[in-house]
Amino acid sequence: AVAFQADLTRVFTFMLAREVSQRAYPWVGVPDPYHATSHHQNDPVKLAKLAKINNYHVQLLAHFLGKLKSVNDGEGNLLDHSMILYGSCISNSNTHNHTPLPVVLAGGGAGNLKGGRHMQFPENTPMSNLLLNMLDKAGVPIDQVGDSTGPLADV
Repeated sequence: AVAFQADLTRVFTFMLAREVSQRAYPWVGVPDPYHATSHHQNDPVKLAKLAKINNYHVQLLAHFLGKLKSVNDGEGNLLDHSMILYGSCISNSNTHNHTPLPVVLAGGGAGNLKGGRHMQFPENTPMSNLLLNMLDKAGVPIDQVGDSTGPLADV
């Protein structure tokens, strides 16, 4: 948030941990390694632990978004003028399923994003289609990113 506020960067990526991470989360009540927990085999105990980890991650996102929202930036705040993409590369970690891939796109994109919506796209829609939309809304219109097949409608 400080890097955005100081205009030191306009783009960043942040990875909390690799998907095969052996990181444990004892401060949220999960002393077990993340990767082993993610292969829950529908065990209610492991699912509850995974939910605690996911809840913690989303709390971190909410804290970051709150920081952006608290910083005035012209006619609005940093969150109004940002696009923050949050998600994972996997949908169901137990089966290594990559679809449907749940992601959150937060921020106003300097007035270019409509918020407060839940959107679902056809099965097997490439994630890179969303990246095309984001680039276009950031003033970088291109035809393709990776395996994209075209921009998503109404993003």
